[in-house]
Amino acid sequence: MSKQTLLVTSATGRIGRELVALMSKNDAFTVLACYFSEDKASMLKDLGADEVVKFDLSDASTWGPALEDVDVVYSASLDPMLEGHLNFSKELGNRKGQIKHVVRVSCMGADTNTASYIADQHASRPGASIPLMLQHYWWGEKALIDEGLNVTALRNNFFMNHLLKTDCDNIANGGWFSNPLGDTRNSFVATRDIAEAAAVVFSDGPTRHANKFYDLTGPAPRSMAEIAADLGKAMGKKIEYRPQSMTDFENDFGATRAEFFEYLVNGFYCRCSPDFYNLTGHKPTSYYDYLTTQGASGETGLEELWQGNLWKKGVDAMKEAAEKLK
Repeated sequence: MSKQTLLVTSATGRIGRELVALMSKNDAFTVLACYFSEDKASMLKDLGADEVVKFDLSDASTWGPALEDVDVVYSASLDPMLEGHLNFSKELGNRKGQIKHVVRVSCMGADTNTASYIADQHASRPGASIPLMLQHYWWGEKALIDEGLNVTALRNNFFMNHLLKTDCDNIANGGWFSNPLGDTRNSFVATRDIAEAAAVVFSDGPTRHANKFYDLTGPAPRSMAEIAADLGKAMGKKIEYRPQSMTDFENDFGATRAEFFEYLVNGFYCRCSPDFYNLTGHKPTSYYDYLTTQGASGETGLEELWQGNLWKKGVDAMKEAAEKLK
């Protein structure tokens, strides 16, 4: 049986790096890893990518060279890049005779095709709509499904590595962090687990996993006090959680992100799904283990905490995308 070529988009991201490292050990696949910045190409080769290629969702001229001879695609994109993903999905659809399987990173709650949304019942407060970020994730899935592709969606809980990135300075210099999540327990998921699930899905193939939608969570929901205790234990110092009002959080990061956090505050992300276990045969990674152990790409969660972050205090990273795509 000949090797399949796997195109890993967003390969320099947290999940992408892990997936490249995992799939590079699978002899049934040639791993073609995408980079946006040229200076990241050597890192992808070091992780085990067989080949690297320039790829930009906002530049269609990069799509053809990236997709040449590709059989299966790992699809991920930051929420502000949704429009580019919708257009790229059409390109994949034009190649559906070539592209055998697409695994799409999505979000718990993006389930319009598997359940029914009734805003009055499912929104996080009276009169609110389903959070726009969740709608965006569904549109990301739907664009691929509508093209007639074999799609598997990994619907993830809130990422462990995104949880505290907006508070790195406070954690490092003051020993505290703040957000509105409070006592609500959310089953945050490790990005390394998402990559492992994706690797299993690619290895098993579309016969087993096409048109499947998996909810991926952590092994236990954690409150902010419990997160602070885990982080303090990992860092060897006391870390304090300081509650923040939703109004202040919205002033810091914008209405779209606040709307999503309100969804978390109201318990929509508290449950633990068995899907990761059913895919891999073992429990998902706990927050403390994520912080203190290395993933396939060689970093601990604590090391990764201090790296780049889309969300900046005082900047609404979703404003343009929300206005354009509502």
